[in-house]
Amino acid sequence: MERQENYRIGDILNGTVTGIQSYGLFIKLDSHCHGLVHISEVDHGYVTNLEERFSIGDQVKVKIIDIDEYTKKISLSIRALKATNTPNFPARIKKPKRRHTPQIGFKTINKKMPEWIENSLADIRSGKIKDYRLEE
Repeated sequence: MERQENYRIGDILNGTVTGIQSYGLFIKLDSHCHGLVHISEVDHGYVTNLEERFSIGDQVKVKIIDIDEYTKKISLSIRALKATNTPNFPARIKKPKRRHTPQIGFKTINKKMPEWIENSLADIRSGKIKDYRLEE
């Protein structure tokens, strides 16, 4: 004969379904203690009808998820004992950060300057760009 004080949150027990309501299942844990499995704690996902899954007298394995210290009501879960259907994703591969350092600096300007001057003079000769020095 177990007393309610002997139960702890996290305990896994066998119980008997004694009542089925639209909001959950009443479970008899022993001759003195009962608990409730709320419909949201029956299975992962949406549960439509508990009477399709359970009958009075069914033996179920439950986990204690809460004990109200004032009312001494025991909240139970069947869902907590089931594995989730989430796939195991591999850890994200972290690539080392590459700093993009543009090749700009005095050496680069020194190398590019003759090319820029030649392109600008070619544009002036072709008439693409107007030579403003001649207008003075």
